Amino acid sequence: MGYPYNLKMIISAIVLHLLLLSHQTVSEEQVQRYVIGEKGENTSLQCLDQPVNASSLVYRWKINGTVAVTQNPSKPSEHLSISNNGSLWISGLQYIDEGQYECESQTKDGSSWQTLSNIQLRVAEGPTNVSLAIQPATLLQNGTLYVKNDSDVIFNCSSESFPSQNLTWTVEDLALDSYDKASGNKSFLEFSITKIQPRNQGMYTCTSQNTLSKKTVKKRQEVLVYYAPESRPECSWEIANETFDVLFICSWKGGYPVPTLDWHEVLEEHVIAKGPTVNSTSQETERLEVHVNRFILHSGEEVKCIGHHVTGKVDSCSFKLKMPYPIGDPMVSALVGSNVTLSCTESESLPPAKTVWRQKDDKTINTSSKYIVSVNNNNTYSLKIINVTKEDEGIYFCYSINPLGPKELEVYLTVKTSEDNKGAVVGVFVSVFIMMIGVAIGATVYSKRDRICIGLGFSQLDDEMGDVLSLVDSDEEEIVLETELPPPSNGHTTTLVEIHRRSSSDHEDNAESTVQHNDQTHPEPAQQIEDD
Repeated sequence: MGYPYNLKMIISAIVLHLLLLSHQTVSEEQVQRYVIGEKGENTSLQCLDQPVNASSLVYRWKINGTVAVTQNPSKPSEHLSISNNGSLWISGLQYIDEGQYECESQTKDGSSWQTLSNIQLRVAEGPTNVSLAIQPATLLQNGTLYVKNDSDVIFNCSSESFPSQNLTWTVEDLALDSYDKASGNKSFLEFSITKIQPRNQGMYTCTSQNTLSKKTVKKRQEVLVYYAPESRPECSWEIANETFDVLFICSWKGGYPVPTLDWHEVLEEHVIAKGPTVNSTSQETERLEVHVNRFILHSGEEVKCIGHHVTGKVDSCSFKLKMPYPIGDPMVSALVGSNVTLSCTESESLPPAKTVWRQKDDKTINTSSKYIVSVNNNNTYSLKIINVTKEDEGIYFCYSINPLGPKELEVYLTVKTSEDNKGAVVGVFVSVFIMMIGVAIGATVYSKRDRICIGLGFSQLDDEMGDVLSLVDSDEEEIVLETELPPPSNGHTTTLVEIHRRSSSDHEDNAESTVQHNDQTHPEPAQQIEDD
């Protein structure tokens, strides 16, 4: 009864052992079944399943069923060789080395050959010559590429790999996770971005992986997106602590990278200063500040800031320099005890001038109980003098200065008492009276102008003109005026004019005048002239 039981146990153990050996052999064959080597490199193929007394064996290797190399050959090969443990050493793999390799062995006494290993050898190459092409782009000195905003950019990656490869484009950015842009298994991979934007800049990576060996090669390229400012440059100025200097400020913000800024004197056609920053205390790099001495500037000269951006955009801002010119009433009068205000306006200077009121001793007038100094939005500077006295009479100066120089307006204040005011009223009255007398005399002379002219001796005219004037004035007799005119150019005879005046008793009747024309060839009718 026990025997069959022991027999079963033995048989089960043998079967289990065989299964374990079979599983181990299959696993080892699976590990060695495929061997992948890199072209040009050295590799070794192991001869497995050797017996315990392997030193008594002789080895050979077949390639695709044909014996390729034997142990201890008469003609050793540098490319293929067999080691003492039966491993095949291949030096400098080539594509022709691909195939099915078999390791066989036999005892030294010449027994039959037995196959120990069956290995499939594959040769892979690459990826090699991975290259990137990004167009249109410009290479910077640090190796970074930049493209212009809103341009269409093409990204191309290529490499060499055998038997095949996978290509993938990715972009890395600090603000975004990496994401696939494109992938393919050709020798090159291309994709494009239409109207590229600043958000598209970052580190672009092309990854090439050999599909057989899984070898991976990456190549990276940083791409920046440049864009010019959308706004225009802005020019401004500030007066330095010293009146001899002016601070010109030019800013052009909103672009990447920052533009190059230059201050120019247009008339002199030379550069005052170049940017992006000169003598700047600000951290902004889109700003150019320069201190300019007033002695190199001229009134009426145009000062311009020109901005150049790497994208090719050029823009500018400018202004014309102008000296101060305060204007106002140069003469002001006031009564003793009243308040008076002196004023001047200065709004034309550029850079804007600093304006103060001064007295004749160049002493600046500040607000006090006596004076009130003020300025309104129209750049009108006022000096109000409280309770004017005779001592306040004199010259006051509206003094304006900017970096181009100073200019002042003289205002003379006349202070009058009440007695002076009365004398002024009398003087005005006398002047008006004299003017009225003159007007009356002029009107009288004009109304008697005919008699005055006759009385002044106009009764005799120039003899050369041939005029004869005869005047007889009487209450009872007539006045006869005979005039002989010079002969006309047409050769006619002299015209005689007779004027008759009746006596004063008959003055109400209209006077009759008979004009007789004695023309021998062309007689003309007489003309009547009435004298009122």
